[in-house]
Amino acid sequence: MILDNFQLGGKVAIVTGCDTGLGQGMARALAQAGADVVGVNVTAPDTTAEQVRALGRRFLDLRANLSDISCLDGLIEQAKTLTGRVDILVNNAGIIRRDDAIRFSEKDWDDVIDLNLKTVFFFAQAAARQFVAQGGGGKIINVASMLSFQGGVRVPSYTASKSGVMGITRLMANEWASHGINVNAIAPGYMATNNTAALRADEGRSAGILERIPAGRWGVPDDLAGPVVFLASKASDYVNGYTVAVDGGWLAR
Repeated sequence: MILDNFQLGGKVAIVTGCDTGLGQGMARALAQAGADVVGVNVTAPDTTAEQVRALGRRFLDLRANLSDISCLDGLIEQAKTLTGRVDILVNNAGIIRRDDAIRFSEKDWDDVIDLNLKTVFFFAQAAARQFVAQGGGGKIINVASMLSFQGGVRVPSYTASKSGVMGITRLMANEWASHGINVNAIAPGYMATNNTAALRADEGRSAGILERIPAGRWGVPDDLAGPVVFLASKASDYVNGYTVAVDGGWLAR
């Protein structure tokens, strides 16, 4: 039956930045599909852990500063303590810095590029090595952005990093598909999370954004549930190097 292809029972999924927001929603969705979850965060993901465990799945809480890639191999090893293997990586953790491009600082450039792009590549590399070593392939899901497709304003390093995420997603898919590894990305649109609280509180900005979205509403973390489970499951075995926009139609406008 086709629905069996969406089941993740017995799988272990690493989700970075899952203490709140989109990462929390994706971790919860993977657990609902049957996966055990390894959360990698800077702060305690207490609510996420409770939600995953309430679904009867295991949750392993790992803390790391992902700006330092020296921790990545160790995180893979710790994740293996659940079942001896890792099956899914969701590269969700990221940051944003805002300033006019004409005065944007080197530090704000490096901080964002290091976490949003460098760590995404090297965590994917570490996961791919594990997938090859254990056999059976695996799934890597990177989190891109509307700014993987558009330029934006006052976010030069974020735009560069998310454009890069879409590019390396294609590159890794090209190289690793022969090992049964699917690498794809999700590009969320305007989502009602902590990161957009200021925008949503500004009535003028919020109205302008909503006018542009054909669906007529802000997205919510649960809008990523279907796409992340699809890309993490057998149902997407012939989907490689694609970035799925989950944006209420923003890019189609």
